[in-house]
Amino acid sequence: MSETEAPEERIEETTTWPDLAVSLYDRLTGRGAEIIYEFEDMHVDVPSGTGEDAEHAHWRLNGTVRVTTREQD
Repeated sequence: MSETEAPEERIEETTTWPDLAVSLYDRLTGRGAEIIYEFEDMHVDVPSGTGEDAEHAHWRLNGTVRVTTREQD
């Protein structure tokens, strides 16, 4: 990676799915991009807190989440 490259031109190595999603969103934001996530029978346990004894709500997702970005004037 060159020190003369602008930050937006640098590509960092992504090692996790959340990092990939954030990186992709950051690159597309402000470019009129649309990101669509489709879920089919996805199960998520959502914790009520950060401790080991946190209770969990069980969510089941079916459908589409659409994120649209655009530049503001």
